[in-house]
Amino acid sequence: MAKRFFSPSPEKAMRAVCEGRLAEYLPRESLDEIYRAFHFAEQAHRGQVRRTGEHYIHHPIEVADTLAELQMDARSVMAALLHDVIEDTPASKDDIIAKFGDDVALLVDGVSKIGQIQFDTKEQAEAENFRKMLMAMSEDVRVMIIKLADRLHNMRTLGVMAADKRRRISKQTLEIYAPIAERLGLYHWAQELQDLCFRHLYPKRHHAISEAIATRAGNRKRIVEKLRESLNTTLTNAGLQDFRVKGRRKTVFSIYKKMVKKRRSFEELHDIFGFRIIVSSVDDCYRVLGIIHNAYKPIPGRFADYVAIPKANGYQSLHTVVFGPLGDNIEVQIRTLEMDHIAEAGVAAHWVYKSDHLDASNSSHLARQWLLDLLDPDHHTGSPIEFLEHLKTDLYPDEVYVFTPKGDIKKLPRGSTALDFAFAVHTDVGIHCTGARINKALATLPTVLHNGDRVEIITAAKSWPTAVWLNYAVTARARSRIRNFLKQQTTADALNLGKRLLAGATKQRLFGRRRIPKAVQTKLLEELEIDEWSELLIDIGLGNRLPDLVARQIAQLSDYGQGEGKVLGQEALVIRGAEGLLITYSKCCNPIPGDSILGTFTAGHGLVVHTADCPNIVELRKTPERCLMVDWDEQLDQDFHVRLQVRLKHEAGAFAAVATAIAENESNINHVDLHDGSDNLRMIDFVIDVRNRVHLAQIMRAIKRQTRVAKVQRKKG
Repeated sequence: MAKRFFSPSPEKAMRAVCEGRLAEYLPRESLDEIYRAFHFAEQAHRGQVRRTGEHYIHHPIEVADTLAELQMDARSVMAALLHDVIEDTPASKDDIIAKFGDDVALLVDGVSKIGQIQFDTKEQAEAENFRKMLMAMSEDVRVMIIKLADRLHNMRTLGVMAADKRRRISKQTLEIYAPIAERLGLYHWAQELQDLCFRHLYPKRHHAISEAIATRAGNRKRIVEKLRESLNTTLTNAGLQDFRVKGRRKTVFSIYKKMVKKRRSFEELHDIFGFRIIVSSVDDCYRVLGIIHNAYKPIPGRFADYVAIPKANGYQSLHTVVFGPLGDNIEVQIRTLEMDHIAEAGVAAHWVYKSDHLDASNSSHLARQWLLDLLDPDHHTGSPIEFLEHLKTDLYPDEVYVFTPKGDIKKLPRGSTALDFAFAVHTDVGIHCTGARINKALATLPTVLHNGDRVEIITAAKSWPTAVWLNYAVTARARSRIRNFLKQQTTADALNLGKRLLAGATKQRLFGRRRIPKAVQTKLLEELEIDEWSELLIDIGLGNRLPDLVARQIAQLSDYGQGEGKVLGQEALVIRGAEGLLITYSKCCNPIPGDSILGTFTAGHGLVVHTADCPNIVELRKTPERCLMVDWDEQLDQDFHVRLQVRLKHEAGAFAAVATAIAENESNINHVDLHDGSDNLRMIDFVIDVRNRVHLAQIMRAIKRQTRVAKVQRKKG
């Protein structure tokens, strides 16, 4: 968009806006309020100059004018004029409240960056500013509309910035602001932001495509007009009366994306023409679709019905691509006048400026619901950077529409899995899910969903999330709830394990007594500079503090002497199978019940269990305080992974015989690796589930009985 130049007088610039767009829909008293806000902002910004050389106040005027294009209410326009006052001038939020009221002040504060808080990095500060702005937006969508208008004008004048700053701002805008504009249905703003970002990120590519478009502009204009006339004639001949056909060309950025996606040059693109047909009713939408498909051959797989199933922001339209009369693919959008109004202005289309509040429309409700979900307290458990990643994940423009068993529609980002669907249904369903039925067929949780899938989630009371789930959870909702569960579970597990470890260590050093007097606890916490006893126990459970060293300090602070305390024989920690995430079984030796085992402490990971003969603990044994005697509970009932290496003849059916033997002995195969050996033998490494050494021996005997098996052995290391 061409840069607009102002006269030196801000007063004249403001008068042009008020007597132009604003006067078309606002009453005189509202214009007077806007003038009052302008004079306050102009006074506050007096003496400040932008890098473009203009008085700073011209930027707020431009933002207000952009909002006027959407016919936003008077208070939004006032907030646009004041949006930089808190951040860049001595004026405070209280000053704005006193002069213009709470609602205008809240809008201005929502757009303002966080001050006075120091962050470790610039990225953290930016991420926290986004979170603050989105939280304000969840209360009032106008906050984001003002911020997008602010960013739009900044992008229009970005050329005066240094190249590296232009790239950084453009990247941020393309990743966050443009998708938010699209999510809120502000498609014109989104497209302009994308084009401006593309120009600054890839100036040569932008120039080349723009030149190619300009070269073909005259011919294209004639083609578009011919196609428009053809569509008009087709619809008129079919008896349709109340309709309008608008032709358009795609933006530079959308053409570039199509070139990249299809790996084609500009000359090879044929579906760069777009037409919009506006009709008077929903019935006419489908009637026009039938007429178009009857007259022109539809392209398979290129039809979408957003009328029956609107997008998450309330957008409605029928989309189809047909083979046109001039040999080009034509994209056609069919919608009612009301749908077109919403598509043009998004949530702003529902702004009732006379009553100064958001209409409780579908679009506004959906936009706010998306924000409330994004700003769920569970999302705040991570760092600001992690929150920003959640935001980017949730800003996918493409969506899939899947159905619950009852026929309800769930909208998810493209690429979402059955696991994402489970959390979209309910957090408890996600937490306890074990699998899914997709279109009545059994499927695993990582299965990617497609449009129209009917999904049923299978749950089990004893199923819980693991860290592996984060590898195939796509939505921010699913990822945040999995992270939150793991964090809470880890903390609870660490507390319980810490209690048991410290009890065992103090029993050794305090003449067999486990109880630690309150006075000793208080002294120890003071020495360690820890606020709560539970924090110490969690540290021990996580492996950040060694229980034996803490027990020594307790012995020194107790009445049992100033020395090391009396050390009794070490009592083994019994593994019961309910310790959760803080006891892990080493993958180097895969210990199973019946093995002699030893525990080692690893900071942040709690207790790691190895077999007593594992070569990886030879060095660890040299620091006894990092080791702990552990033993298996006799009643332990769960499955453990173990590795087997099988040498068998390279004959048909040999592998199947081994797999059958494993299955018949109540074990599952988790992983298989095949290697060609010598003398017509094949080496196969299995990872299988076993309950204990007895169960393992039973499986190995069954495998050995197979005639084509030469050798089977447990594999370690």
